[in-house]
Amino acid sequence: MSNESLTMKVPGKLMIAGEFAVLEPYQKLAVIAVDRFVYASIRTSSNNSLTLENFHLSSLSWRFEDSTVTIDTEDERIYFVKEAMQNTLTYLQEHQIQLDPFSLTIKSELDDISGKKYGLGSSAAVVTSVVSAILNHFLPVKPSDTLIFKLASISHVKVQGNGSGADIAASTYGGMLEYASFQAEWLLKELETIRSLTELVEKKWTYFHVKSLPLSEKMKICIGWTGKPASTSKLVDKVLKLKENNLSSFEKFLNESERAVRHFLEGMKTENISLLLQGVKENRHALKAVGEAANVELETEQLKVLCDFAEKHGGAGKLSGAGGGDCGIAFMPSEKNIKELKNDWENEDIQALDLALYPKGASIE
Repeated sequence: MSNESLTMKVPGKLMIAGEFAVLEPYQKLAVIAVDRFVYASIRTSSNNSLTLENFHLSSLSWRFEDSTVTIDTEDERIYFVKEAMQNTLTYLQEHQIQLDPFSLTIKSELDDISGKKYGLGSSAAVVTSVVSAILNHFLPVKPSDTLIFKLASISHVKVQGNGSGADIAASTYGGMLEYASFQAEWLLKELETIRSLTELVEKKWTYFHVKSLPLSEKMKICIGWTGKPASTSKLVDKVLKLKENNLSSFEKFLNESERAVRHFLEGMKTENISLLLQGVKENRHALKAVGEAANVELETEQLKVLCDFAEKHGGAGKLSGAGGGDCGIAFMPSEKNIKELKNDWENEDIQALDLALYPKGASIE
């Protein structure tokens, strides 16, 4: 165990291609880590305390007894942090690690100064930061990315009840990733039957796949924010209801998304820019169609404008994540195209975010 203070720096994410489809077995998604971060600082202390700077919650007292973390607050915004602490401490306890008191402070820069969400995976990055900070503090050796990912995924799914885990993968591994989800439903069922968290962490997660991808230097990425935050979990639930209400539309979407992501990934790996842009356009249309079938507006008017301007200037754009607001992403062939695109976006009140791919995942600052 470290007696010194350490700070974990954990990147946010942006989904690139394969949203919603990734919730089904073996469907691939592309996701990137971006250079905006959550910081979790941990140090040995005489008593257990928790500070969440963005929520103005300072020096909260907490306890860990009978594999349960209790935090002295009624503020519901601590649930993700509480679950991450609880699962990580339980895992360490299973390995007979002595759990001396510590102070944990979390600060996020993934939202704007007013607290509005950009859609950069804030809750996932926070959970990843908590897990990685506690593991690095207590373990005698550096924890593996797989261990961090699995404990963070368990914690996030237990609170949210759904999700692909792609945002946690980006925060854990960094860079650009080819990803297939562990399947939240599978994980929740496993949690009902396991004897220990160690057993679940060491078990093979059948559907889970992650692979680092190179980012083609021929392709530039530009991210625009619509100014309207969106609720990922609510949109996910509405789209997944198609499996019950309109299975043929949902299966059509899966086939179209699989083809689009395959074209995007092949284009990225081979630096075939026309194929990459084709994949982005195909994915955009597949997402728009499934939203219409589910009677939910995934591509809002602002996102439509964002994407149309990307195509006007020689690139391709699509929503990033669940849609309904938040961010859109454009792939452009040159800096000149990006400058022209940003000018058009500005005229339509779309904010170009100063974001870039971040090559590292959770790491000690």
